[in-house]
Amino acid sequence: MTTAPTTPSAPPSAAPVRPAGYTLVRAGRGSFLLHRRAAATAVALAVLLAAGCVAYLCVGESFVAPGEVVKVLLGRPSPDELVVGTLRLPRMTVGLLVGAAFGIAGALIQTVARNPLASPDIIGVTQGASALTVGAMTLGVTSYAALPYLSVAGGLVAAALVYVFAWRGGLHAARFVLIGIGFAVALRSVTQLFLTKGDYLVAQQAQVWMTGSLNGRGWDEAAPLAWALLVLSPFVLWAARAQRTVSMDDDTATALGVRLGRVRLGLVALGVVLASMATGAAGPVDFVALLAPQIARRLTRTAQIPLLCSALLGAFIVVLADLLARRLFAPTELPVGVLTAVIGAPYLIWLIIRSRTGGKA
Repeated sequence: MTTAPTTPSAPPSAAPVRPAGYTLVRAGRGSFLLHRRAAATAVALAVLLAAGCVAYLCVGESFVAPGEVVKVLLGRPSPDELVVGTLRLPRMTVGLLVGAAFGIAGALIQTVARNPLASPDIIGVTQGASALTVGAMTLGVTSYAALPYLSVAGGLVAAALVYVFAWRGGLHAARFVLIGIGFAVALRSVTQLFLTKGDYLVAQQAQVWMTGSLNGRGWDEAAPLAWALLVLSPFVLWAARAQRTVSMDDDTATALGVRLGRVRLGLVALGVVLASMATGAAGPVDFVALLAPQIARRLTRTAQIPLLCSALLGAFIVVLADLLARRLFAPTELPVGVLTAVIGAPYLIWLIIRSRTGGKA
């Protein structure tokens, strides 16, 4: 009795391994993984930001109905065109762009440093931008139209100095932050020296600018920052992908063929340019770059700091803080940096205490 030979059955095709919490999204011939909680958080933040913008345009010395605000935004005739379209909308636009730029910049620098304390206003970037800008203002070297570009130059020089002095065969997070704090103190002293040597009236204007203010800001300040964000958007998309490799330990990333030095330098340079442009538009609005990335990471619970959520949170913080700055002590308007400092300073103290207690606060 013979038996027919049996052909071994083909093993079942293995299903692709998908990380928990992610959804595979197909777009044409390509596909990508989408973190569900991060996507939901981004949508919620966008809705919250839209509500905050409507409230910003409605509330002021005279209240404007939401319906009239919508008419102005859609370009329809409205008796409130002057109040909404000319006075409030340009200032709010600057706040949105400044907050988004600071949020992304803080996320990138904290990713490279692997330290929640590393933000442009802590490690000397905004102080470098401020020193060169205030020096130009008080000494009358240049026009106000060139101030954003001077801010970028000052921020890049300060960041380069911090990066060089912190490099010892690698970029150690604690050393990077400590050297950055030292440069921040030194550059702040240089800025104060410029204030004492310049014209009194110009020095007073520079002093207000140094606190971070949207008062008097309009389309002239919004346009350069908007163009910068548009031009840098491809690099921001690259940074969102590069964050994954930078977040790995050095040995694993090197084994995968990642050139960590170049990637880190690119992320830092992008963050510095964004933070410096934002500083040139509205002054050094402190703590936005510190707060937004950490809150975004806690909301999304992702391994990397989400850039989109950081940008939305940064924009929301600045818009809400400026709304409160305009109305809390009306008719007196406070600089927006005062409100962000009131919120951010206690959070910074909490972060320091938490890091000293091993994460238990």
